[in-house]
Amino acid sequence: MIKITELPDTLSIFPLGGALLLPRSRLPLHIFEPRYLQMIEDAIKTDARLIGMVQPNEVPGRNGTGLQTIGCAGRITQFSETEDGRYMITLGGVSRFRVVKEIEGFSPYRKCEVNWDGFESDLGDDEADAGFHRESFLELLGRYFDARGLSADWGTLKEAEDELLINSLSMMLDLEPEDKQALLEAPSLQTRRETLVTLIEYTLRGGQEEGLMQ
Repeated sequence: MIKITELPDTLSIFPLGGALLLPRSRLPLHIFEPRYLQMIEDAIKTDARLIGMVQPNEVPGRNGTGLQTIGCAGRITQFSETEDGRYMITLGGVSRFRVVKEIEGFSPYRKCEVNWDGFESDLGDDEADAGFHRESFLELLGRYFDARGLSADWGTLKEAEDELLINSLSMMLDLEPEDKQALLEAPSLQTRRETLVTLIEYTLRGGQEEGLMQ
């Protein structure tokens, strides 16, 4: 477990649209671009082995792409190299952060000054959702999976802890990047679950806003 005093003031940034990493969750990544191969090589040489996952946005910035102001730092917990030089890694979500400013320099990948204030709970124990009604949530999820032609291991879903279930679905479901950002920025697990329900309902209604579950 990384302590807040061990979190760095700067992070290497991986701006990947649609990819969501949440604290205490795991995200597998396939790295093949040369600049990000270099980023991973540099990160694993450090004690913390952290990189920052941030959604791109429409505001122009360095290299023509801006960044969302809130991202999530992940620690490289698994690392393997393929025969053709690509990397397969797994990031363990550590804590969210705010982007203060982008650091200009000669690095092939982007770096930012970051601030961790306001996200202290990310470094704590798993979060519970006291208002979570699992049966009705899984019924809604079943309708979503049927509409998308998806299958699921319902036994695992029924037994998963609240945070693992909500966060895993937030990361895995096929949602728009701005929806993923909203899930990332949710201040509590309950808010994230309510946001996820609203997004699923929205999808089931074919994008119509009327009658959404609150």
